[in-house]
Amino acid sequence: MSERDALPLAGPSASHAWRETRALLDAARMTLPLLLPAGPARARRPRQIIVLPGFGADDRATWPLRRYLAKLGHHVEGWGLGLNRAGIDIRHTLADLSPGWAVEPIATYRNEASVPMLCDRMVERVRRRHGELGGGPLTLVGWSLGGVVAREVARDLPDLVEEVITLGTPVQGGPKYTRAAAFFRGRGMDLDWIERGVARRESRPIRAPITAITSPTDAVVGHAATRDHHSPDVRHIDVDAAHLGLVFNPTVWRMIAETLNRRD
Repeated sequence: MSERDALPLAGPSASHAWRETRALLDAARMTLPLLLPAGPARARRPRQIIVLPGFGADDRATWPLRRYLAKLGHHVEGWGLGLNRAGIDIRHTLADLSPGWAVEPIATYRNEASVPMLCDRMVERVRRRHGELGGGPLTLVGWSLGGVVAREVARDLPDLVEEVITLGTPVQGGPKYTRAAAFFRGRGMDLDWIERGVARRESRPIRAPITAITSPTDAVVGHAATRDHHSPDVRHIDVDAAHLGLVFNPTVWRMIAETLNRRD
């Protein structure tokens, strides 16, 4: 374990907040072909890819990345579940969760398991799309919270998901070590309860290979919380980029393209 991996869990540094303005530059670069990564690696084997948006975003935010990957020869689509609101818009009780979550009792439930509920919805969608697309394996690319969902789908559907790529995804603590913590606490959620649930899920490791692209200067997710210490086949790649710009960053796009070709 490297010194960086051993850093204590903490939220993102306030000193990095101004760095999120880099996302505007990333978005601008998408409109200028000369600033896009040169010589993108054509797909050695076209993949069936689903791209999942981050919290507060929908498929419109991932359209540029999907278009880029499609030009490389992949079949790419959005997640198809609308705005990612972390599942708080899904009416449910703890009893509605699939058995794999094995949640602990909670005195007053305030949607602490909304993300697991969202993951269950995505599991259903991936099962359906797997059949509709001819039964071939799927690759999931998830930005931030979308990466959390992608990971849990891969955990539950090891025979359907062949690879996971995440961008700035918190894999430890749920929202506890992110800027979104205040939002969820404001809704009365017990973030410690959520953190314990995340830790319990790791007792069943994700079998699919994972590439986690993260930024040490991320001002939305604490960097230590993006380190996966449980999955048997995980690769971490650090890039100096804004969290909000990871899905728009041409350098990240090229990393994704190269990752897709790495095992083919």
